[in-house]
Amino acid sequence: MNNNKKIYFLGPKTSYTDVAKDELKKRFCLSGYEDVEKPTITSVSAELSELNNIESLAVLPIENSIEGIVKESIDNLSRIPDKDVKILAECVIPIRHCLVTYADNIKDVKTIISHPQAISQCFDYIYRTFGESIVYKSESSTANAIKNLAPEDKTVCAIGSKYSAEFYNKPVIAESINDEQNNETRFLLIGKLHFPQKDCDYKTSITFSTDNKPGALCDILNILKEHNINMSYISSRPSKKGLGEYTFYIDFDGKILDLEVSKAIFKILQHVTMFKHLGTYPKG
Repeated sequence: MNNNKKIYFLGPKTSYTDVAKDELKKRFCLSGYEDVEKPTITSVSAELSELNNIESLAVLPIENSIEGIVKESIDNLSRIPDKDVKILAECVIPIRHCLVTYADNIKDVKTIISHPQAISQCFDYIYRTFGESIVYKSESSTANAIKNLAPEDKTVCAIGSKYSAEFYNKPVIAESINDEQNNETRFLLIGKLHFPQKDCDYKTSITFSTDNKPGALCDILNILKEHNINMSYISSRPSKKGLGEYTFYIDFDGKILDLEVSKAIFKILQHVTMFKHLGTYPKG
């Protein structure tokens, strides 16, 4: 196998990112790529930051329909120094959480382990089932939570997918425990390659910072409105440069080279202190 053809993802095997990775490999005929699991989102992004070849790729979770932006992903994506590394595609994966434990009785469970977002997505169920005394422990992924579940400790349960539980031969005691049944997560394929596609709608992702002054963000949004550009998502993250300073992340319809989009970007550049085009790619 060509060692240059690697696709990095948040592991372990059977994580929701792994599922998204398999979907994207199938869509873009990437069967020749070697799967490389990483323990954290930051370690996946580190591989992108050090990317020395044009062929390697990565898959990151970016947005959940219940919890919103995946903070670790957007922070790392915005900081990748190589401007040739772009978002190439996206896919949406349904999220169906299960309760997994070796406990003989659900009342014996004292601790829940999972990724923090998974715990948040099941919080009402957890509260109704276990009350206020339950202890939470974070894992880097739902799959790791299930993988690390030990049969000798019957006071612990994990939250994750039925696929993970079956793969690691762990007992499921409740299915579809997420509070909202339309729970979905959007994943991004990232790298330096280009996948030309016809007859599809595109979106563009950008990140930027503005001066900390009244109306600074409004100026940017008005530019998009003036050029009839539909913004589909906006989020803010601390810039980590000073209290009250933020970096904004925006998705909008259209290609970066569309005439109206190009005009809008030119105007936006006059109002920002930092700007990065994260990618233009087909809508998932």
